Amino acid sequence: MEAYTGFASVYDLFMDNIPYREWGEYLCRLLNDYQITDGIVVDIGCGTGGITEQLALAGYDMIGIDNSEEMLSIARDKKLNYIEKDSRNQILYLLQDMREMELYGTVKAMVSICDSMNYLLEEEDLLTVFRLVNNYLDAKGVFIFDLNTEYKYKELLGDQTIAENREDASFIWENFYYPKEQVNEYDLTIYVREEGELYRRFCETHYQRCYSLENVKRLLEQAGMEFVTAYDAFTKQPPRKDSERIYIIAREGHQEKKFYG
Repeated sequence: MEAYTGFASVYDLFMDNIPYREWGEYLCRLLNDYQITDGIVVDIGCGTGGITEQLALAGYDMIGIDNSEEMLSIARDKKLNYIEKDSRNQILYLLQDMREMELYGTVKAMVSICDSMNYLLEEEDLLTVFRLVNNYLDAKGVFIFDLNTEYKYKELLGDQTIAENREDASFIWENFYYPKEQVNEYDLTIYVREEGELYRRFCETHYQRCYSLENVKRLLEQAGMEFVTAYDAFTKQPPRKDSERIYIIAREGHQEKKFYG
């Protein structure tokens, strides 16, 4: 699972089409469905903190976890602006690999948005994360996460090239989908203006894997968690064959807690 490095510096620039506020409102509605209206929530794979900030503004004390120091550095800089807006709720950012997550106690809920779980390429890694989530959730605490679907990789992204040119940065994003492995390869070439007409070139390769809903249910059960439901993204409707992204809700299953932090 590779961390964002060169792309981190322009991530927010090229992701300015993501409606973080609407995504945050959707997440809050889902959390409210399970009577989670305050308390500590963990954002796994928080990146530059777009969702973390939205949930903090909604009244949750947030812990953001990511394994990219570059992304977290940007999140921490943005946190200063958040504090100026509303300092009632705290944000703590931690540099951690989600497969080795360590907290100091249980929390009310965890979320993982923007296909962070798809970056886990092995079922064993996904199972490890589910077990850690179960370990650190309060009794009947809620875990909400999204996944890109095979339909999206195969029909919309696979073997497609996406390019965008901005005044201060440009990127070329090449996709290759491998059906047998159910893995999508992202080859990113980024050009970032440094000064004058000088641009620095960065190259990164990322991989994401799609998981069927049945596999996810099986792994949640193995981890001791309770699968609750799955939705077509941003709705309360069941997933469709052409869903591009789905949201999954699971709950903590009773077990003795073994803290690692």
